[in-house]
Amino acid sequence: MDIKILKAEARKIEGRKVKTLRRQEVIPANIFGKKIKSESVQVSLKDFEKVYKEVGETGVINLAFGAEKRPVLVHDVQLNPKTDEVLHIDFHQVDLKEKIEAEVPVELAGESPAEKQSLGTVVQYVNEIKVEALPTDLPEKFIIDISDLSEVDQAVFVKDLKMDRGKVEVKNDAEEIVVKVEPPQKEEVVTTPTPLPGEVPVEGETPTTGVEVDGEQPNEEATPSGRESSGPAVKE
Repeated sequence: MDIKILKAEARKIEGRKVKTLRRQEVIPANIFGKKIKSESVQVSLKDFEKVYKEVGETGVINLAFGAEKRPVLVHDVQLNPKTDEVLHIDFHQVDLKEKIEAEVPVELAGESPAEKQSLGTVVQYVNEIKVEALPTDLPEKFIIDISDLSEVDQAVFVKDLKMDRGKVEVKNDAEEIVVKVEPPQKEEVVTTPTPLPGEVPVEGETPTTGVEVDGEQPNEEATPSGRESSGPAVKE
């Protein structure tokens, strides 16, 4: 298996001063793991984005740190909520001979005939599937072809996902629905209140049920109103 390499350097700058790194397109990061002490490092933004685009969060990266190469997974990428700028990265150091749990993303591909013909709407119930496997056996993602979903109530279950089950153990319930064709939503019909006896609606005005008494208008609270209306921290 071809494992991507990403160069990392020890980081001495901490706290708010890491802004100076980001201005140089260098991203602060941390390495953590089961048998190691957390370490502060930094990586090139350009190099990281290139590798991350290829491996995502389930592909192993050899982090070239000092004289050694450490197998890691990208555990978390913190982004600026307004600009999507990468602010911080957490790398999870793993043992290539020890199984780990990971969340594998689910993606939909193709076009559903049921949705194309307006018979129903494809709804994705699950965005990630929890699995256990050796780091090098983790699926990059699960791709579901929805071009076979042609009828309402058709569904794809966890048990239908394609993978090497001899190497990958799924933690989700096998009968859990991942994708389903739901019937189209019915449009609400808003009705106009019917005038009470003795009440003559004026064209262009909303009819009311009150009757003027002694020159006073009826209390607005007593006038029916028709249908009732049915409610990031940054690590351094």
